[in-house]
Amino acid sequence: MQQQWQASLSSRLASMAQTCLSMRQLKQIHARAILSNLHNHAVVLGKMFRFAAVSPSGDLNYAHQLFDQMLQPTTFFYNLLIRGHSKSWSPWLSVVLFNKMRLNSVDPDEFTFTFLLKSLSNMRVNMGNDEIHGAVMKSGFSLHLYVQNSLIHLYAGRGIPSAARRVFDEAVAADVVSWSGLVIAHVRANELDLARRVFDEMPERDVVSWTTMISGYSQAKCSREALTLFWKMNCEGVMPDEVTMVSVISACTDLGDVQTGISIHRFIEENGFAWMVSLCNALIDMYAKCGCMDRAWQLFDSMSQKSYITWNSMISACANHGNADDAFGLFECMVSAGVPPDGVTFLALLVAYTHKGLVDEGLRLFERMQREYRIEARIEHYGCVADMLGKAGRLEEAYRLISRMPIPGNDVVWGTLLAACRSYGDVDMGEKVVKRLIELKPDEGGYYILLRDIYVAAGRMAEANDMRQTMVDNGASKTPGRSWVGA
Repeated sequence: MQQQWQASLSSRLASMAQTCLSMRQLKQIHARAILSNLHNHAVVLGKMFRFAAVSPSGDLNYAHQLFDQMLQPTTFFYNLLIRGHSKSWSPWLSVVLFNKMRLNSVDPDEFTFTFLLKSLSNMRVNMGNDEIHGAVMKSGFSLHLYVQNSLIHLYAGRGIPSAARRVFDEAVAADVVSWSGLVIAHVRANELDLARRVFDEMPERDVVSWTTMISGYSQAKCSREALTLFWKMNCEGVMPDEVTMVSVISACTDLGDVQTGISIHRFIEENGFAWMVSLCNALIDMYAKCGCMDRAWQLFDSMSQKSYITWNSMISACANHGNADDAFGLFECMVSAGVPPDGVTFLALLVAYTHKGLVDEGLRLFERMQREYRIEARIEHYGCVADMLGKAGRLEEAYRLISRMPIPGNDVVWGTLLAACRSYGDVDMGEKVVKRLIELKPDEGGYYILLRDIYVAAGRMAEANDMRQTMVDNGASKTPGRSWVGA
């Protein structure tokens, strides 16, 4: 009778653990299992552990507590914990667990390596790729397709197409995942021609392969090729995803092709993508950079959900178009809506103040950003403030600002001040700035030329000629300039 009761209760607890929706519910189930002495029941423990380790609502720390209480965790439990870390912010712990697994003589299986390789793919640093690959070979799982695909995608993510190709060539029955991994490998290695060759050879293509190729073209500024491939994808009846559409919108932005952008916007609305905030943000940026502020405003106003990127995109658009009052108004609305501004927000506002010529107000905002919002000023912020002061003729203040920055200055910030020296014909300040610039980049000829022009404007031809000779003697050459404003 007791055994039947326990069997019935264990079945109910396992079912409850399988269908629970929160850690609060799981802890209640766990407490009930402890009180009933069923917390070590294989099925009950397995269901509880699975939820804690891999459910989006789970808790890896709780899973570790359960794991540490097991006398001899099996491969099943190791796999679940490795899988959980493969999707977490701590994928490196999967490697630690795998090493512990080997130390305790617990045999891995194909799922162990699949999850472990996914963890390695999600890590920014190379943590024993070759060693893990060797363990795959030694354990006899090198011919399992899931493991092979995981290896291909590991090397693909690292941008090592030669290693990805070796694994691919060993695959007995390569599938679309294998082929897509090879395309990704060549794209990551900036080998777009080879990526396209593999793409064209694919027996079948999925959304991943199409998106990888389109994104590769878009990121490489081969924007026309990206759009052409997208329309081909559409003709073949493959439905794009969010990543595809962001890449396509980016291509339109790069080309300044607002008509195609409008067509893409219509496609997004007709195919149920209009709710995606990321796509709306990209469209706002595209319309603004193509000069269609009315469409950007219309889309912004229609959005029921706005992320901080949405607000920043619109504020930046207004600032870069010289609509400073609109940028300031949006900032107030953003704060009122409870969306915290970040460094990008304040950079856009500083650009707006620069366009408007409101120097004192811009300086107060710069101080407010650091004091009230605790946002550390980056080199871009200092560059924008220096540009603002320089345009107003407050060159000494700009010089002091750059000299006293708590971070190292660069040639762009000093170059901004030198351009202001030229505008105001300030020879003495120009000489001071050029000395700083030559220390940073002695081979950059543009700075010598700017100072020479300042000398010429001041009628100091002897110094102008000396500067030209100095530039030649130092082997300096002119390169294109940059600005913080409108960037």
